[in-house]
Amino acid sequence: MSKIGRKPIDLGSVQVEIQGSEIRYKGKNLAGSYQLPHELKAEMRDKKLVILSAGDVNSQVNQAWGLHRVLLANEIQGADKKFEKILKIVGLGFKAMVTGSKIQFSLGFSHKIDYVLPADVSGAVDKTGQILTLSSVDKESLGLVGSQIRALRPPEPYKGTGIQYATEVVRRKVGKAK
Repeated sequence: MSKIGRKPIDLGSVQVEIQGSEIRYKGKNLAGSYQLPHELKAEMRDKKLVILSAGDVNSQVNQAWGLHRVLLANEIQGADKKFEKILKIVGLGFKAMVTGSKIQFSLGFSHKIDYVLPADVSGAVDKTGQILTLSSVDKESLGLVGSQIRALRPPEPYKGTGIQYATEVVRRKVGKAK
């Protein structure tokens, strides 16, 4: 039995309909449907959605069970409230500016870098230009955008400058001894 797959999914204020192996959901941010594979089925129990195995359980069914439970839980949670990622820009003169659906970075290179945000991701920068907040209803695309922005100037271990997640801890190295 899958440890992750057997956990119930809290619905919050999202409305859910189960029609065979298709699950339809509607929240304040998003409405959509999710198709479960034929090895799995869904039930409502105590205002929570539970994913169950439809037949014999083996390692492949366990893996699919946990995977589809998490993907469905992320879609339902995104329909209720947006996901957020906070990135810190550390360095003298390093900053970001949001203009429409573009983010312009000054990261110590000889040129500015323009990053075009996808349609489902929005960004905001504080007034210092050092803290970038990304938000989206899709957790997967938010993580992809966050990692692409971080890759523009990853944090380096000697000075600690670069773009890092707010929760990330950068291991610092000691420089040359005199």
